[in-house]
Parts: sequence; structure tokens; C-alpha cells
Amino acid sequence: MASPRYIMLEDRGIVTIGGLDRRTFLQGLISNDVTRVDGARSVYAAFLTAQGKYLHDFFVAEIGEVLALDCERERAADLVRRLKIYRLRSKVAVEDASSDWAVGALIGEGAADAVGLTEAEPGAARPFQGGVAFIDPRLAEAGLRAILPSADAARNLAEAGFAADGREAYDRHRLELGLADGSRDMDLERTILLECGFDELHGVDWEKGCFLGQELTARTKYRGLIRKRLIPVTVDGPLPERGAPILKDGREVGEMRSGSGDLGLALLRLEALEGGAGDGAPFMAGEAKLTPRPPSWLKL
Repeated sequence: MASPRYIMLEDRGIVTIGGLDRRTFLQGLISNDVTRVDGARSVYAAFLTAQGKYLHDFFVAEIGEVLALDCERERAADLVRRLKIYRLRSKVAVEDASSDWAVGALIGEGAADAVGLTEAEPGAARPFQGGVAFIDPRLAEAGLRAILPSADAARNLAEAGFAADGREAYDRHRLELGLADGSRDMDLERTILLECGFDELHGVDWEKGCFLGQELTARTKYRGLIRKRLIPVTVDGPLPERGAPILKDGREVGEMRSGSGDLGLALLRLEALEGGAGDGAPFMAGEAKLTPRPPSWLKL
């Protein structure tokens, strides 16, 4: 039997939030319910503009007395700055701790058993090797993530029975499942969460009460205002660059997002997927033909 694999995600950073008010502080700002996060549970969430547009997405897990936000490393400082704007008199400490922690993706059969997780539910977590390991809160099929002290992260994963793998393996794994990768797939201050599956992927708690940008997020859900969706596609031809326009029968119906080899994500108009002008015509991005393949979790 092949060993489960680990991929160190060098582009991921960690923002920590400590202090007595850490949960109430974060609860009023992000799209998911922070009160659910503890040593046995993690969540996926986003931080939005006041107008409800995307700024950051991250995983929230507990390590000891702090909440750890697994976010984009190159944008961690911006996340810290934006969170501190709302600190006011809250007893919290918000820090970019990316140099102290490493993030690994754990995939393959036996990955959960290797870290001692028997519950297969998305978000299930447990302390592991001085940090935390958790099943991806979006989708159990995505595998696990581990936040570990950076000095010994790779060695500890190898000793736990994981074999090292490359970044391409992780990218193809998430692309096959149709999972966005932060600002590679979502446009800052433009993207609406529900275009990118945040509802189906457990990234929004509709019962938690107010959070920054909640009004637009709720309106798009209850009034059915979504007109575009991020869809995985198979690419026949040269992989288009991010932002490349996608045409159907000569009409622009979307644009390309991230990709790897013959797999990619594309933001497509729903009317083009459901039929209409040019129905039956191929989706084209330059010389590449794109074939949409909506995953089973996506509700169109």
C-alpha cells in the first residue's frame, strides 16, 4: 500500500490571534462561526470588505491559547494590518507568525489515520507534533492540513509515515476537486463568496449573526443573485494564463483562473453553462478548448 503523502505549502503563512477576547474579536469580522473552533474542530472562512467583496480566505484552527489562521503567506502582513484596524479595546494580540510555523497538505489513503484522526467529517482536528492537524473543512476528499513548528515540520511528517511529494501534486488534487486557492482564483475587492462555492464548502455560517460584509453575502444567497461560478475545466491545448477571456460562439462568457497541465479553474457565466446563445459551441480560451466539469458538491 502506498504511503500517504505530504506537500509543504511554502506559499502559506500563519497569522495568530491570542488574548482573552480572541474569539469575540474574530467572530464579528469573518464569515464563519469562530465559537466552533477548538482542539477538535477547525473552520474555513473569509474576511471581506464592508461591501461584501473578497479580501482574504483562510482556515482557522486552535493551537494552545491562540487561533491560527492558515492564509496566503505573501499577504499575511496585509491581513494583520486589516484585522488590527478593528482591534479597538479588545484584549487581543494579532501577529504574523509565518516564520515560526509551516503548513503541509496531507493527501492519500491513510493520511487521517497517520495523524490519529478517526473522524472523517470536514473540519475534524487534533493536536499533532506541537501544532495541529485537521481534515479540510471545505471537503473531506481534499485531505488534511497540518500547521506545525517550521523547524521540524518535514521531518515530523516523514516520521509519522508520510512520503514527500511536490507542489504540482497538490495543485492537481485541488483542481480536480474544484477548490479555489486564494487570490490565484478570487479577485481582491471584486469576487463575491458564493461565486466560489463558499456556501457549499462550509465557508459561511448563516446562523452566527453579523459579520463584515454579511449584507451582500446574504442578499446574493436569498435573492439568487449569483450569475457566475468558479468551475473546474479540462484544458485541451496550451494552458491559458490567468485572466484570459473565455469565449463561446464568439461571445465572452468568462475568464480563466489558476491551472496546472490539463486542469484548471474558470469563472463562467451560468447562462453559458445552461444553454442559450451559441449553445453546443465549445468554450475557447485562445487556442485551448475548455470542457467544464462541475463537481458533485457544486449546486448550480
